[in-house]
Amino acid sequence: MKKITIRALTKDDLNAVVAIDTAIEDHSRRDYIERRLAAALREPALHLQLAATDGGSLLGYVLGRILIGEFGRPQAGLRLEIVGVRSDARGSGVGAQMLQALMARAHKRGLSEVLTAAAWRDHDMLRWFDAMGFMLASDRWLECPVDGGAYHAGRDASLSATEDDHPSREIDYGAAGNNDFEKLARDSADVRSMKPQDLQAIARIDHAITGRERSAYIQGKLDEAMSDSTIRVSMTARLDDTIVGYLMARADIGDFGRTEPAAVIDTIGVDPAYTQRGVGHALLSQLFANLGALRVERVETITAPRDHVLLGFLLDAGFKPSQRLAFTRPITP
Repeated sequence: MKKITIRALTKDDLNAVVAIDTAIEDHSRRDYIERRLAAALREPALHLQLAATDGGSLLGYVLGRILIGEFGRPQAGLRLEIVGVRSDARGSGVGAQMLQALMARAHKRGLSEVLTAAAWRDHDMLRWFDAMGFMLASDRWLECPVDGGAYHAGRDASLSATEDDHPSREIDYGAAGNNDFEKLARDSADVRSMKPQDLQAIARIDHAITGRERSAYIQGKLDEAMSDSTIRVSMTARLDDTIVGYLMARADIGDFGRTEPAAVIDTIGVDPAYTQRGVGHALLSQLFANLGALRVERVETITAPRDHVLLGFLLDAGFKPSQRLAFTRPITP
């Protein structure tokens, strides 16, 4: 095994990281990598990004982001986003040493699990995950083409509340909507871009849904939305002059080896007092309209297999199983 030094990535490593990544991907992802490095320096508590050197030049790198509440997760974890090793250093254990160092640092932060993903055709990455002790996760990646924001009945049709609808009923995400082209789902609520002053209302709704206090997670997402508005497309929905729902998403290139613009939905929530009012559909409908204007090609998210309500809602809105597989590995010291 090659003897190397593991240290934190710095802004001075940018050119070397981009060069290695470009050789791997056959195209440059400089903007994405530059944003990730900047985010790590700006919010070190939410990132783990390491470099491997041989005392001089950069041999490899690994970029991870701490998950606090994304995808409905009840506990914190670490998402492995990118790992790269210089071509002349592959096969010498550089990747394994970086992963071991990453897990040691994650363990010190109280994290218990590493999560990542890869396309099922990425055989080199799949073999490396297998060698590193990763296993298939039970979570499901779902995706939906944006198609320029084109109309989709399950997502964009306006929902009409029936006489037996009641605010205390659970959300029936699988309920069929009216095929009303004159009024779209996004017209059912006042959907706006998320702002810092929305924190208290979003935290209130989140607590009502999850039963947990996650203000820190929401504050982090709001901070990211404000400081890196080029990649966040988070929104709130209002009825009766009150925030009654929210959707947290980001549009980016690079995570998990993506090569085209994709948006990832981290969280979606609706005030339990406003179920059956089309709030979730309004948020999703407006998201696709916005992403169509931004020329983002695809929307992705993760669901737990037991979350049948959310899964039904997304499938009804046009989502399908992704070609991307989810993996997990326990964090050991």
